[in-house]
Amino acid sequence: MDIMTSIGLVAGIIVIAVMMLLGGDLHMFVSEHAMIIIFGGSTAATMIRFPLSALMHGLPLGAKFAFTMSRLSAHDLVDELARIAEIARKQGPVGLEKVETDEPFLAKGIRYVADGYDLDFIRDNLERDRDNFLMHLDEGSKIYRAIGDCAPAFGMVGTLIGMVQMFANMTDPSKLGPFMATALLATLYGALVANLFCIPIADKLHGKLLDEETNRTLIIDGILMIRDSKSPTLVREMLLAYLPEKHRHADGEPVPA
Repeated sequence: MDIMTSIGLVAGIIVIAVMMLLGGDLHMFVSEHAMIIIFGGSTAATMIRFPLSALMHGLPLGAKFAFTMSRLSAHDLVDELARIAEIARKQGPVGLEKVETDEPFLAKGIRYVADGYDLDFIRDNLERDRDNFLMHLDEGSKIYRAIGDCAPAFGMVGTLIGMVQMFANMTDPSKLGPFMATALLATLYGALVANLFCIPIADKLHGKLLDEETNRTLIIDGILMIRDSKSPTLVREMLLAYLPEKHRHADGEPVPA
């Protein structure tokens, strides 16, 4: 689980709730009209922007990856692939049938090598799988960013509607307060939805997309080298190029200046 996403979201909610409680009752910050304009309007605009297939894939995948971490880091993958290369060198492809890993994409590549598929098939299939996954993750990032863009705009729409209603009822002072509250709460809801939830999640997904692209490309190169019967040492040295310079060396090993 990506604990930083959860901590940040909970901390943001607590900060906003405390500020509301310091000024009075939470009930004064609840407005059904403002919720309708923000959530209804943002949902409608997002449905216009994206096809149904993108929404069906992007929203749940984005929500999942915003709150979860990859099972293995890039450094762990290098170690894992070197270990698998050692097994393949000693026992041949048949020995890979008993290899277990927590990374589903890596497990698929191992299965292809163990089943004896040719190099081109393995490369094409894994690259297609990677590209489709990254496309859906990118869709999720774009969808959350689109909602984050829409929410403040519809907050302004709600504010304008509330202002029109307020000025249209200037003769009735009892209605001025509720209409003004609706106008201001629409702006508040829009700002919160965008800046506390949607835009941060979109940015988090973009970062994880880059990490997943690196990890899956690393796995593909490692699997292809294992299929090509490269030595474990060569596999490790080739894959270390995917890591930042400071992470390419074992603990205690000096990093070249």
